[in-house]
Amino acid sequence: MKTIIAKAGADPWPEADDFEAGDEPGASEAEPIVLDAAGGRGERLDRFLAAHLSGRLPAAFGDVSRTRIQRWIELGAVRCDGRASSPSTKLGGFETIVVEPQPREADGAFVAEPVPVAVVWRDESLIVIDKPAGLVVHPAAGNWRGTLLNGLLHLDPALAALPRAGIVHRLDKDTSGLMVVARTEQAMSALAAQLADRSMGRRYLAIVAGVPPGQGTVDAPIGRDDRVRVRMAVVAPARGRSARTHFAALAAGRIDGRPVSLVECRLDTGRTHQIRVHMAHAGFPLVGDTLYGGPALAGFGRQALHAWRLSLSHPVDARACAWVSPPPEDLRALLARAGIDESALPQAARAGAPHAEPAARKGEEAKR
Repeated sequence: MKTIIAKAGADPWPEADDFEAGDEPGASEAEPIVLDAAGGRGERLDRFLAAHLSGRLPAAFGDVSRTRIQRWIELGAVRCDGRASSPSTKLGGFETIVVEPQPREADGAFVAEPVPVAVVWRDESLIVIDKPAGLVVHPAAGNWRGTLLNGLLHLDPALAALPRAGIVHRLDKDTSGLMVVARTEQAMSALAAQLADRSMGRRYLAIVAGVPPGQGTVDAPIGRDDRVRVRMAVVAPARGRSARTHFAALAAGRIDGRPVSLVECRLDTGRTHQIRVHMAHAGFPLVGDTLYGGPALAGFGRQALHAWRLSLSHPVDARACAWVSPPPEDLRALLARAGIDESALPQAARAGAPHAEPAARKGEEAKR
């Protein structure tokens, strides 16, 4: 485990941006089940699981029907070689299948509901949304309805044909900002590949307690907290997954007499709660993030974290695309309370509504 502070003047951003999907702690009530698809060549995923999950589930789940397994697959609780699949996926016989058993309450979670969805961009292949703080992305224990997934199914019923309604990555409930959703199997596969090769990027703005150095890197594995299940923690390498967060301090101020700083963060990996865990580990927890020791200054009721920029290669023509979202009103008010002028923000994040950067707009104009 180590914290690396970059030397003054060094480039704080490695060449590629990326992140990976991560599950919320406590999302499943049972431990994941790992199956080898050997012998299942040519068989549908749902049929294979119906035949091979018998005897592997906790007694509380009883016999699980093929229909119920299909619901789990639709929710993304089944992954083949790390990727979400559809019930009709034909197995090659070489996959590793991970199943997260879901309680009965999950059976009716994959439904359309009129949950407001702020669309920043939409074309035939993808939707980019600006998620508000307080909205849960994906149904899980305690939040089986009223999630972003339910709103997406209402916005675009065709997404019901895709696992997780096309969701390929997540933001925490109380983190705001940009997310991309696939509208086709081709797009979902392409975006998943970008997650895997770390060519997709997100940049975050955060307000942290204290005054970190100008720029630095936190390089420390992350795993479940043994004492508090809803928390993640920096752990020994054998118990966690590698994780690396780069940060750059943009400005400093004070709230309620305590020093705070505006920082920009970028991830080399995308573990659950990664920025929150790493910044707390480095001694600079996010304002409002009481789960990880962040101070609740000025009555701010969530972690002060916003995904302000999203970049990727378009899944159809590979053109470079990027979208930006200025911080929402609550974060701008917190900056003002700290005496930090908005001129400290990256220029593209300073004002206006969420929008596509020119490369994406030009691509859309070319199609017209």
